[in-house]
Amino acid sequence: MALVESVAGWVPPQRVTNDDLPTHWGVDDAWVRTRTGIGARHRAGPGVSTGDLAYEAARRLLERTGHPEVDALVLATATPDHPCPATAPAVAARLGLGTVAAVDVSAVCSGFVYGLAYAQGLVAAGVAGRVLLAGADTYSTWLDPDDRGPGVVFGDGAGAALVAAGPAGAPGELLGFDLGSDGTGYDLITVAGGGSRARASAAPHGPGDGYFRMRGGPVYQHAVERMTGSCRALLAKVGWEPDQVDHFVPHQANARILSAVAERVGIDPARCVTHLDRVGNTGAASLPLALADADARGVLRSGDRVLLTAFGGGLTWGSAALRWAGSDAPGTRRGAASRTASAPPAASRTTSTPSAVAALSEELS
Repeated sequence: MALVESVAGWVPPQRVTNDDLPTHWGVDDAWVRTRTGIGARHRAGPGVSTGDLAYEAARRLLERTGHPEVDALVLATATPDHPCPATAPAVAARLGLGTVAAVDVSAVCSGFVYGLAYAQGLVAAGVAGRVLLAGADTYSTWLDPDDRGPGVVFGDGAGAALVAAGPAGAPGELLGFDLGSDGTGYDLITVAGGGSRARASAAPHGPGDGYFRMRGGPVYQHAVERMTGSCRALLAKVGWEPDQVDHFVPHQANARILSAVAERVGIDPARCVTHLDRVGNTGAASLPLALADADARGVLRSGDRVLLTAFGGGLTWGSAALRWAGSDAPGTRRGAASRTASAPPAASRTTSTPSAVAALSEELS
């Protein structure tokens, strides 16, 4: 069996509140919060890449867990440092992991769930005894400065998790997955330029082809329907009733999407782990950041039933069910693992406070 031993998260120090957004977007704090539930997001500084964020989250996780032996690194990202090569090998080298297997997984905002399944597969196949899984994205490098839609939603960040072999029934056990895709909707979430399709075309590149584009209405509908269906299928597979889920952790895309999925699945909104109010949509980093934040605040307890779900471009979606490990799981040190540069225990689950926001980057030194 494969266990999720511990998690950690990292966001860059530059914090952009709703009041800091460009004036020509014509939005204010109330407008953004009402439509998205987001109060702030973080941006990577000049010269800071996805690999840098992934390295930072992974480094902190390894330090806090006593540098356990790692056999493979999987990086879930839609914003790699380069089209070629993959970013994961460079991150592994910077971490001093030697010549371990290292690979990128690209499923956009579903990337962390896909990465969990990939990591579990490596463990189950005997290829790796422990996998370091990172989810990281720097969407700020893709955003059109004149497109307020994605601009108000997306932030930059990274999260990391250790997935290792362990006994059945142990805390942290990954119990099941539901994964899916629908390529007929590939054009709903896109960056048109930069790939082989654009390079092979005789047509001239458009000035905005390098920017992230999202068709909000259809994406909202697909996100709600696909995550709802995936959660229902997985709950049936693992034998959980909705009211047996202790913590529901959906991809932190939009507060209205989170609420709609929880309601349709039949999960009490009070059990929904929410982090996007302080960091926005961080792509493949959103689930590990939310988990690390909740764990740091004492929301998650060893043995709790946790349901993850995500939706992203492709279209892709996926859900995972696990029992939470807690800080006493193998590979962790009591009171040290599973922290994030995030809100302190006293912070509200859904309310952004000055102290909570300041804590997001308190570990920069």
